[in-house]
Amino acid sequence: MVLLYALLGLAVSSFLNVCIDRLPKGGSIVSPPSHCPACGRRLAPLDLIPLLSYVLLRGRCRYCGALIPCRVLLVELTTGLLFVLLWYRYGLSLRLLLATLYTCFFIVIFVIDLEHHLVLNRVIYPAIVVALLGIPFAPDHGARELLLGGLIGFILLFLIAAIHPAGMGMGDVKLATFIGLVVGFPWVFVALFFSFVTGGLVGGGLLLTGLKGRKDPLPFAPFLVAGGMVAMLYGEQIIDWYLRCR
Repeated sequence: MVLLYALLGLAVSSFLNVCIDRLPKGGSIVSPPSHCPACGRRLAPLDLIPLLSYVLLRGRCRYCGALIPCRVLLVELTTGLLFVLLWYRYGLSLRLLLATLYTCFFIVIFVIDLEHHLVLNRVIYPAIVVALLGIPFAPDHGARELLLGGLIGFILLFLIAAIHPAGMGMGDVKLATFIGLVVGFPWVFVALFFSFVTGGLVGGGLLLTGLKGRKDPLPFAPFLVAGGMVAMLYGEQIIDWYLRCR
C-alpha cells in the first residue's frame, strides 16, 4: 500500500507541475495537452512517466533537445516522498484524504511563490474553499478550533502586512488563513512560529553570505508552507512536548 500511494503521488506530481507551469501565465490546466514549451510538440505517454522519463531523456526534450527544468524532477520526487510520509502518518483514513489534498495545494503554492514571488488567487481561494468544506469531515479537530485557527492566521498576518506592506503581501495573509483552517487552534501558532524562525534564519544566512541584499525580496510563502506542513503532521506532538518541558 505504501508503494501504491507513492506511485499515486508520482502520478499526481505530473498534474501539479502542469499547474505550476500554466497558472502563473493565466493558462488553462486542462488544455492544450502536455507539450514542450520550446518546440510545441505534443508529448507522448512515454515522455510523461514521472521520474523515469526525466532520467531517460537526461533532462531534455526528446524532439528538440531543449532543457527540461530540474524543478520538474524535484516536484515529482518530493510529491512521491510526501505521499509516503502521509501514508505512514495517517494510514488509510479520511484524515489521509484531507491531508493529501492540502499537501497538493501546499506544493503548488510553494513552488509558484519561489519562482514568481506570487501567491495566486486562482490557487489560494480554491484552497480555502476546500479547507472550509473539509471542516465537517476533520476527524481530530472541531469546527470551532479550525475556524479559530483560520481567524488567527488571518489577523496576525494582516496586522504585519498593514504595518509593513513591503515585507508581507496579502497573498501571505490568505495563505496563513488557509493554514489556520487546515491545522486549527492552537496548532496555527506552531505553523507561524516555525515559518518566522526558518524565514529569519534563511534570510539572515543569505544576507551574511551576500547572496541577497537588504532590499532584495525573499518569498515568504515557502516558509509558511513548510510551517503548515510541520503543524499539520506533527503540531500536536510539538505542543505536547513544549508543555512537558515547561
